[in-house]
Amino acid sequence: MTRKADPRAARLPVPAGELPPFAPVPRQCQRHDGWTPARQCAFIEALADTGSVAAACKAVNMSERGAYHLRRQPGAEEFRHAWDIALDLGVRRVEDVVMDRALNGVQEPLYSYGKLIGTRTRYNDRLLMFILRNRAPDRFGARIDGGSARGLNAVGKMEAERLKQQWRKEWEAEQARVSPQEVRASIDRKIADIRARSEARWQSEWESLSEETRAAWTAFEALRNRDLDAMRADEDLRRRLRFGPKEDVPALRPEDVRRVQPPEPEVAKTRWTLKDENFDP
Repeated sequence: MTRKADPRAARLPVPAGELPPFAPVPRQCQRHDGWTPARQCAFIEALADTGSVAAACKAVNMSERGAYHLRRQPGAEEFRHAWDIALDLGVRRVEDVVMDRALNGVQEPLYSYGKLIGTRTRYNDRLLMFILRNRAPDRFGARIDGGSARGLNAVGKMEAERLKQQWRKEWEAEQARVSPQEVRASIDRKIADIRARSEARWQSEWESLSEETRAAWTAFEALRNRDLDAMRADEDLRRRLRFGPKEDVPALRPEDVRRVQPPEPEVAKTRWTLKDENFDP
């Protein structure tokens, strides 16, 4: 059975001019099996090709620990800058490979009773949607809470959380500067504005009615008020005939309530009786 090659070591040549020139990290002693200037340049090129530090170290036959140690050495500023650019190029190439797999699929072997009978192409729709959401979040991002905001990647979520905390602090600082009187005055202004807009709307609707409709509405209000007054008067008359005139009872003051004492409970008296059950006259 043929062993698959390590995909991290798959070299895609980087076009000339994309990697910046850099000064190799100076070494105290030059060893043929150490981080020579040529090996450092080969490492940066491999890192840009694969996007993997492990694969780049494998390509130059060096260890990852040695690469990170070289990155921390004095005079490695240009090497670190070239490292970051190469890693960014490598990540872009990985994204291109992932996009190609999402669009064209991956060939999978088909076996039957241990024998290879053919291949099939498997497409990954979830991978394709993931790439689209991250490359074009304005078009393919999922809506959040039904609003117009689109789905965010990890960096976007961190930025949104930072802005949320910042806006929260600004809002709390603004609320601390506002007094209750100012809040009450703001509410009164809003209520007055709503009332003015409602009255203006009612006035506009009233003016849009014809003279006949206005007269009918005025007559309706007059008849309604007359009937309601008659009903109230009739209710007052029935109440007087049944209960008499209504008297205003003054409300009890707190000191009068304290004066009212609940009645004392009556003490049960003991009654004694004589009873002779064996009396025989």
